[in-house]
Amino acid sequence: MKGLVVKNTGSWYQVKTDDGELFECRIKGHFRLQEIRSTNPIAVGDNVEFDMNVDGTAMIHTIADRRNYIVRRSSNLSKQFQILAANLDMVSLIVTVNYPVTSLVFIDRFLATAEAYRVPACIVFNKTDRYSADEMEYLEALVNLYTSLDYPTFKISALLSENIEDLMSFLSGKTTLFSGNSGVGKSTLINAIAPKSLAKTGEISSYHNKGMHTTTFSEMFELLSGGHIIDTPGIKGFGTIDMEEAEIGHYFKEIFSVSSKCKFANCSHVHEPGCAVLDAVEKHTISLSRYQSYLSVLRDTHEGKYR
Repeated sequence: MKGLVVKNTGSWYQVKTDDGELFECRIKGHFRLQEIRSTNPIAVGDNVEFDMNVDGTAMIHTIADRRNYIVRRSSNLSKQFQILAANLDMVSLIVTVNYPVTSLVFIDRFLATAEAYRVPACIVFNKTDRYSADEMEYLEALVNLYTSLDYPTFKISALLSENIEDLMSFLSGKTTLFSGNSGVGKSTLINAIAPKSLAKTGEISSYHNKGMHTTTFSEMFELLSGGHIIDTPGIKGFGTIDMEEAEIGHYFKEIFSVSSKCKFANCSHVHEPGCAVLDAVEKHTISLSRYQSYLSVLRDTHEGKYR
């Protein structure tokens, strides 16, 4: 039997067949014996084949070739990465400038990973109903920065269902991964655009102004306008992986564009004379925050540690 993985609880996978029937499946042991470097050999969005056992359980035995996938470094030290989802048309990062604060390094790490895995990305700035005048000014600056880099951006209030029509139209017909820090309102947004999901929502910890985890597994929901959303657990940090030092600049669009003018072909854009990237940072044609994010990813390759 064949189907699409629509839910991953860590130990079970819910698989949906073409006729809409759902099966709770486990994976055959050989998946774990192969040298798979991820914490989850199967991800939501995978097309799989499975067999029914005589005891009524189902067992996945084959994964179809993936069109693409996106990963993050796992905090599980025994493995190297976690596959967030597979066979995607888009990844959407849900961002809040407060309640809680999403760091620029987090945003840029996410975007760099999307570039590395060749998955188009957009940014959704949520909770516009809560921001002060200064916070709205900062939000506009971020919108200007990322739209200048050709990332589609949306300013919404999921709680009040404000300005979500354009986002719904943009996501229509696509399979989109939603990601972001805990507490940024992913579940509230999903409930607004895919009401049948009934995604669980949570409160913000007032003591730390940080979100509390409400999604504990990955799950796919159908959009009202057509297409699918894959919800993932909120994450605190976004660790990059499988990036060669010389290639990191390729995943920052503006750095890659300018780097062809560097004096040295192997320029690291850190200290070399005649570096066009350093010159652009000094002249503010490359954002300092983006350059600092580039350095942050570069340090990962030197230190080899989780971030």
